[in-house]
Amino acid sequence: MKKIWLASGLIILLALGMYIGLRTSDSKWAGVDESVVEKFAIEANRPPHEPLINIEHGDLPLLLFLLAGAAGGFAAGYSFRGLFPPKDKANHLATGI
Repeated sequence: MKKIWLASGLIILLALGMYIGLRTSDSKWAGVDESVVEKFAIEANRPPHEPLINIEHGDLPLLLFLLAGAAGGFAAGYSFRGLFPPKDKANHLATGI
């Protein structure tokens, strides 16, 4: 029981430390697009422009994630017997007999 309390306390302290560290940080981490690609694009006189479909705001990313999950679930469900064959058929397929 003592180990559970110790592990719980350490997890809470770690989460609290990460929360405080992330809340007090003012700098934004630049990705490869901003730090490298954008620099070369500006040097080539091709400044960045707004995307045709901006998925950073609103519920569009959630909708796209939902549709991708539904499509993946449909594909896995449609081919369930091929992905997870019954044991007797799996042995038959594995041995080739």
